[in-house]
Amino acid sequence: MRLDLFLKMSRLIKRRALAKEICAAGCVQINGHVAKAGSVVAADDILELDIRDRFLRVRVLQIPQRVQGPEGVVEVLPVLSASS
Repeated sequence: MRLDLFLKMSRLIKRRALAKEICAAGCVQINGHVAKAGSVVAADDILELDIRDRFLRVRVLQIPQRVQGPEGVVEVLPVLSASS
């Protein structure tokens, strides 16, 4: 599934147009690599979203078949701190 569509269907991002903008700005990574809106998302991928004052790191549990909340679709992971 396309990244922008996944972000919308999992309700991590409210609108698909906004998901495309965030991807174009380089604010989304899949498995540590900057991802474009058309990048493919699969189960067990790690997504990192860096949006304004919010940083979110999630593991994809399943690909949703319809718009649904993030429960059961993604698992929120702890953010790794860069402190020494």
